[in-house]
Amino acid sequence: MFWVKVHRIKDHIVAAVCDEELIDKKLDFDGIIFHLNRKFYGGEIVDKEKVTKILENCTIGNLVGNNIIDLAIEKKYIDKNNIISINGVPHAQFIK
Repeated sequence: MFWVKVHRIKDHIVAAVCDEELIDKKLDFDGIIFHLNRKFYGGEIVDKEKVTKILENCTIGNLVGNNIIDLAIEKKYIDKNNIISINGVPHAQFIK
């Protein structure tokens, strides 16, 4: 399961997605705190099928967590070379 929130910014549809267990976690990225807060990621909890449809329709994706990253690689939204690790948690973004 995934937390996902869709943001509409001008002509873009941004899908902010994180694995369910990561919501409200704070990760340290070289002294910068990366907060997976509900305001940005906490729209609704969805399953693999629904998050796949959301990713198909968005123009920008912001993805955090092993499960969503694996799915995004499988669906070819991201490449393994474009993933960073924040405290061992994978993070990637894509733009269509």
